[in-house]
Amino acid sequence: MGRTLTRIITASVILAAIAVSFIADTHSAEAIPAFARKYRMSCWTCHEPMPRLKDYGDEFAGNGFVLKDQDAPRFFVDTGDEDLSLIRDFPIAVRMDGYLKYESRTDRNVDLSSPYLLKLLSGGSLAEDVAYYFYFYFSEHGEIAGVEDAYIMFNDLFDSELDFYLGQFQVSDPLFKRELRLTYEDYQIYKTSVGESQIDLAYDRGIMLTYGFESGTDVIAEIINGNGLSETDSYRVYDDDKYKCFAGRISQNVTEYGRVGAFGYWGKEGMDATNEVWYIGGDATVGDGQYIEINGQFLERRDSDPLFTGLDDDEDVETRGVMAEAIITPQGERSQVYIVGLVNWVDSDYEHLKYRTGTAHIGYMLRTNLRLAGEVTYDFNDEEFRIVTGFIGGF
Repeated sequence: MGRTLTRIITASVILAAIAVSFIADTHSAEAIPAFARKYRMSCWTCHEPMPRLKDYGDEFAGNGFVLKDQDAPRFFVDTGDEDLSLIRDFPIAVRMDGYLKYESRTDRNVDLSSPYLLKLLSGGSLAEDVAYYFYFYFSEHGEIAGVEDAYIMFNDLFDSELDFYLGQFQVSDPLFKRELRLTYEDYQIYKTSVGESQIDLAYDRGIMLTYGFESGTDVIAEIINGNGLSETDSYRVYDDDKYKCFAGRISQNVTEYGRVGAFGYWGKEGMDATNEVWYIGGDATVGDGQYIEINGQFLERRDSDPLFTGLDDDEDVETRGVMAEAIITPQGERSQVYIVGLVNWVDSDYEHLKYRTGTAHIGYMLRTNLRLAGEVTYDFNDEEFRIVTGFIGGF
């Protein structure tokens, strides 16, 4: 216990020193991401801080990346063909993150992890109520990762609130978007797979339908392959079995800045031996709309045969997880300093999947599109910790 307390105190001192050095730094950077360039508006319009989305940013994305009161024919090339939609200035943006990291569990200790990721993003309107979005990883963790998010969106189908997405996306996107988190530490339960199963709540290929009611109720349904972003086989088929997986979520606004939701997932995978998987869980967000937001997620997962043994065993493999996150912006939405606390807890019948961490993160907005961050994560299972300091930029 003394060793653990010493490590926590040491980590806290280092993090405080990092925070002071951030606030003292006054270098500047010129950077305007793609949508801000198009509409000549600050990134603060949609983000606080980037890449976390405000309600206005969510509405903008759900509207096909357009501001209907500002979009006009001038954004498209006039070719004389009324049926041809060519974007006049093709929207491109870049995100780059880099870190200096200390990991107590390794014998290499300090690592220069920059760039940690470098990706090219593009998205926008193709025609009225038709939009696209994708990004390509030039480098993720030192490797060329390729395309992750990539989809076509049809907005307000049949003059209703029904939206349709086709492509690659994260199954957990309707819950809390991993790509928009502020911390280096991930939302662990979303990316946890069991045994030899390829099913998790990260990236997959499929379709997604969303519908919003005036009552503040949102309903989302997904049909996905259930095997992640695997390559095609010799027949140019992505799915590696005959099954499809189904996910759905319903959420309800309960206050101006609060909501609750319920999520369910069912699917099968495999050929000779099959694994049946289901998730069930709930999520909630509460806050005051200005200084604090608290997010919570609980999920329970069951696998019937995650090792694909083919044996008739009535005992399912149980895995459950919690993610709890608090985001504090002391000066409101234009706060230069922000603080995040994050707890990950995963329990499973498989011992190696158990995961319990606590994270303290502090960030400083050097520019609207460049933030500096320091973070300490403590692993309660292994009594180890990680310290990360670095930058996150979009331009």
